[in-house]
Amino acid sequence: CSVHHILARCTQPLTRCTRPQANMLFFADEKERFDPTQFQDCIIQGLTETGTDLEAVAKFLDASGAKLDYRRYAETLFDILVAGGMLAPGGTLADDMMRTDVCVFAAQEDLETMQAFAQVFNKLIRRYKYLEKGFEDEVKKLLLFLKGFSESERNKLAMLTGILLANGTLNASILNSLYNENLVKEGVSAAFAVKLFKSWINEKDINAVASSLRRVNMDNRLMELFPANKQSVEHFMKYFTEAGLKELSEYVRNQQTIGARKELQKELQEQMSRGDPFKDIILYVKEEMKKNNISEQTVIGIIWSSVMSTVEWNKKEELVAEQAIKHLKQYSPLLAAFTTQGQSELTLLLKIQEYCYDNIHFMKAFQKIVVLFYKAEVLSEEPILKWYKDAHLAKGKSVFLEQMKKFVEWLKNAEEESGSDSEEGD
Repeated sequence: CSVHHILARCTQPLTRCTRPQANMLFFADEKERFDPTQFQDCIIQGLTETGTDLEAVAKFLDASGAKLDYRRYAETLFDILVAGGMLAPGGTLADDMMRTDVCVFAAQEDLETMQAFAQVFNKLIRRYKYLEKGFEDEVKKLLLFLKGFSESERNKLAMLTGILLANGTLNASILNSLYNENLVKEGVSAAFAVKLFKSWINEKDINAVASSLRRVNMDNRLMELFPANKQSVEHFMKYFTEAGLKELSEYVRNQQTIGARKELQKELQEQMSRGDPFKDIILYVKEEMKKNNISEQTVIGIIWSSVMSTVEWNKKEELVAEQAIKHLKQYSPLLAAFTTQGQSELTLLLKIQEYCYDNIHFMKAFQKIVVLFYKAEVLSEEPILKWYKDAHLAKGKSVFLEQMKKFVEWLKNAEEESGSDSEEGD
């Protein structure tokens, strides 16, 4: 039958559906007019007649929206398309309700089939924009019902959800439903997430997934897919790497590292503002480095940033250099504790250059800061010479190289004199 033929039978005046009582004049009674079972019967009759041709299904749904009340019965509509009929609380299909096999749960369990079903939902929601919110609420509900579905049904729903997240039909905020305590405790959330992220990453890539998660502040919550006693980077990485999602594992590890860095910087600033002894600060930082696998190069950048943010800088260029030298001289022992490697010293030099360029009042202070750190044994000759020769940034390059010219010449001469003294000693 054609779509129009189905609709003609289904919607005149919604009393000709297949239920025995359909011959009664339902519309005479306002209560019966809004009975979702009548809506369900008409949708299921139409789907049964279109069969598994999903293009025909999409056309039927498109045309039905002009006759049937999608706005009122959005939940019923989506229940049918996903599960084949109206769902009772918990996710079971009521025994006395009509059902159809033209639905996600009765389809083949493969990515291609789910991509075809995703197109049905995309077309429907593009055609009837007001269904967006109802569909989002439906998916949130379905995720809470996961325990009521079979493993195969969960897998299909996970693949479909991943595809719809990838194409923007769904917002990543729907994943909040997966943090339900019972789902997490029984391992349902983590297993569902594996299938979901595989299809999502298959459609896009890990960067697109990360961007979507960040937009809804969910980029740091993925470990909550596991019970509290298993919420560690190690457990997450093992579970998802073994499931074939190494890129997701790496992403979460990086997120945790970023989080640890932010926490370190925040705590450092608090310790500095309290005036804690440097030996205590150094001990704390070294413990955090070990615990979170943070490199010395990363730490020196964090310390520099923290040190520079603990003071209100003078707005006058001629005064800020003097203020900076006085401030940084005080913190030299702390900085020196984390420049034990040449690469860390070079990192600090680049951070100083970047800071002086980005804060215009510091443009003339660069050389004075470097000389101070050289005298305080925070920086040594080799990294300074390397920076000058080829390791500097493009930012303010000509200004800073010019400032450093005489000091670098002095360093080179000192090196040569040191070398000749050493030869005479031999």
